[in-house]
Amino acid sequence: MSGFNKVILLGNLTKDPEIRYTPNGTAVANFSLAVNRRFKQGGDIKDEVCYIDIVVFGKQAESCSQYVNKGDSVLIDGRLQQRRWETEDGQKRSRMEVVAQSVQFMPKRQGSVPHDYVTEEGGGSGSGGAFNDVVDDETPF
Repeated sequence: MSGFNKVILLGNLTKDPEIRYTPNGTAVANFSLAVNRRFKQGGDIKDEVCYIDIVVFGKQAESCSQYVNKGDSVLIDGRLQQRRWETEDGQKRSRMEVVAQSVQFMPKRQGSVPHDYVTEEGGGSGSGGAFNDVVDDETPF
């Protein structure tokens, strides 16, 4: 029986996405997401921020590097991944990150035009999804 690994996050980018390409040409974008949580503790309302590393592959990686910037809000649907490696001096390291299967760009503040980008995880095939501009005139209801 396989396990269940699903992560859904809504937060703001802490920096612009960094894009690079694998030797076979697949785009890979990395950025960090700040996810805020507000909770009550002893009658006081407290805020907590969790910083999560995100990795995106394929066409949606290129779209992220082109359309989102530091401070923009995105909705991430993905899975948790742990990478492990050993340093040159023999120390074992690990890192947790979320591999985004879809990234939805949330409307920008101050009246800018919203648009969505939703795709499935590229993972080396270079496959992407659909880019959907939301235009009120095209809405059938």
